[in-house]
Amino acid sequence: MIERIEKELYPLRKRLQNHKVYSSVHNLSDIRLFMEQHIFAVWDFMSLLKQLQNLLSCNSIPWRPSGYPAASRLINEIVWGEESDVNRKGEPMSHFEMYLEAMKSLGANPREIYRILDQLKSGKNIDDILANAPLPKHLINFMKFTFEVVKTNQPHIIASVFTFGREDLIPDMFIEIIKNLKSSSKENLEDLVYYFERHIEVDADEHGPLALEMIKQLCGQNEEKWEETLIYSKRALELRINLWDGILDEIQKQNTLSLVT
Repeated sequence: MIERIEKELYPLRKRLQNHKVYSSVHNLSDIRLFMEQHIFAVWDFMSLLKQLQNLLSCNSIPWRPSGYPAASRLINEIVWGEESDVNRKGEPMSHFEMYLEAMKSLGANPREIYRILDQLKSGKNIDDILANAPLPKHLINFMKFTFEVVKTNQPHIIASVFTFGREDLIPDMFIEIIKNLKSSSKENLEDLVYYFERHIEVDADEHGPLALEMIKQLCGQNEEKWEETLIYSKRALELRINLWDGILDEIQKQNTLSLVT
């Protein structure tokens, strides 16, 4: 079934691998804009991950067995790497915080992601926040889908989006970005390149295979679960393409405006 899903998803993955957004990043302004929008995908990915941990491991007191010992081990290993890795200086840090660190080093503005985090701290509901957020439609749609998936409370559905729509996709996506950044910019990209290369290292060598194994464990011989895995994975990839289309459009508009002015 994994082979069948990967075959079905191949055209969408190919579109992502060959997306024009990679070759559109030429200068510091382009990089900043890309990061200011991509940060939302880095952030909401963690909600998929933590909801999987909630469902596959017992996080309530008193503790009780979750019923998913093998999948629990897999997801806890992934959480450990994503939530408490080390940055370029060897300091413990989540990958999201590494990305913010890279944004700061390049002068990208994290105002909008901090706005969402501040609203969550004040007790506001994520649905209400997204409904009123001053963000482009491609970002809103992307995050809305993520939290719709989270709210299904279905481990195999969340794992499918996490694995095929996000985690398993990251190495291909980031390799292309890194190639472009290294060849087209003379800016200090050390923090950003470290983040990308670290993601490639852990996702391709560790997290990707673990996530695929988790899917097998959660779907088992249940044909309905495998079909839902395919449906949600396709939707996740379609929204990733839409996200890249939106970011590409924003970069092109920014470049056109700079030429006019």
